Amino acid sequence: MFTFAAHSTYQSLIHQSSIKLKLRQRRKIVRYLNILDKPIQPSPLVFSRTFLLWALVGLVGGIIAGLYWIGLDFLMHFFGYFKGWQVIPLMATTGLLAGLVIHFIGDPGELNLIVNNIRFNKGKLDPKNNPSMIVSSLLCVASGGSLGPEAPLVQVTGSTGSWIGKLFRLKGEELRSLSIAGMASGFTALFGAPLGGSLFALEVLHYEYAALYYKAIIPAFVASCFSYLIFALIMHLGVGPIWNFSAYTFSGIFDFGYAELFAIVGAAIGWVFILVTKFLKNNFEKKPIPIYIKTGIGGLLLGIIAYYLPLTRYFGHHEINELISEKFTLQLLMAILIFKIIAIAISVTSGWRGGFIIPLFFVGATLGLIIHQLFPGTNLLLAMVSCMAAVNACVTRTPMSTTILLATLTGFGQFIPIFFASLTGYFLAPKIPFITSQMAQEE
Repeated sequence: MFTFAAHSTYQSLIHQSSIKLKLRQRRKIVRYLNILDKPIQPSPLVFSRTFLLWALVGLVGGIIAGLYWIGLDFLMHFFGYFKGWQVIPLMATTGLLAGLVIHFIGDPGELNLIVNNIRFNKGKLDPKNNPSMIVSSLLCVASGGSLGPEAPLVQVTGSTGSWIGKLFRLKGEELRSLSIAGMASGFTALFGAPLGGSLFALEVLHYEYAALYYKAIIPAFVASCFSYLIFALIMHLGVGPIWNFSAYTFSGIFDFGYAELFAIVGAAIGWVFILVTKFLKNNFEKKPIPIYIKTGIGGLLLGIIAYYLPLTRYFGHHEINELISEKFTLQLLMAILIFKIIAIAISVTSGWRGGFIIPLFFVGATLGLIIHQLFPGTNLLLAMVSCMAAVNACVTRTPMSTTILLATLTGFGQFIPIFFASLTGYFLAPKIPFITSQMAQEE
């Protein structure tokens, strides 16, 4: 009897131990499965509504940019048949037509208005004047104005992002982020640089705090990547620099010092551009005249400059390669530099629509060539890229994105000298930024 009871107890203990062992093994298996499963779980953002909206804005932005560029290319080829003295009546007429479009369809505003709405209007960009911006900017840029398509594209894609956000009832920072993502998609499509385009859309919003809208960084990156893919498919683009700069060879630590010196000269030219623009703006605004008269006068002046100096016509996208490939005298380069600055200032102040980023790159490239002719021992590529970086950073207050954009567009192998030059231009800029809406409202 005792032996049977002891045996039963022993069997019960063995059974309980077996159950505990199985439970432990099962827990271990579950724990290991959880560990293995966690790395392959997707981020909560992937395939979420938010991510899909960022992607949608990028896709739509890429399509808009592709269609805009096709239209621009067609019109540039058409207006390109007008040469010599014919550019004077052509640009006066297109200026008048652009002004009439703005007068009757609606004033789309300029980059200042975009920045102001992003910062102080909860990120709301109104798309109602997009037709006016598209038509007027195509006329201005294609006929040979010294402004590029970047500002029109950014306004159209940014307002499209804002419209999509309203459609899905986004508010507050979500709506602002989607508008910034739209802006980034426009910058990226034009420059072919998703990282640089995204940062530019963020930096240009404030002259001092580049990360003020840090919540929009990921939306801008996502939209930029999708925009670039679509734009590349439409335009059959490859990957690589668009300007035919020769390869840069780092010659030592003194290259950083040279980059700083070149950048100081570039910043001085940035000041000259700002002063010339303010002078012309004051003259254009002395008497209230209709916008179409103002744009017509601006077109006439631009046509005269383009007649005597054909390289100053257009915004510089192709003309920079012409600067690099051909040999110009020092006197001619000086004339091109002076009158290109005047041409950009006339375009900005007379109501012509377009952006001044690529034209400023052209100014910097011309300045670098002048420096190299004055001091033949200097590195030509370093001089040109440093001046391009400093001029643009001085005017737009965008040192980080300027560095990335130039490294992408020129194929400049060394990143740091460009960054030194961009920061120099940024810190030597005037106290009041050229894009006045970059300042805080209370300032």
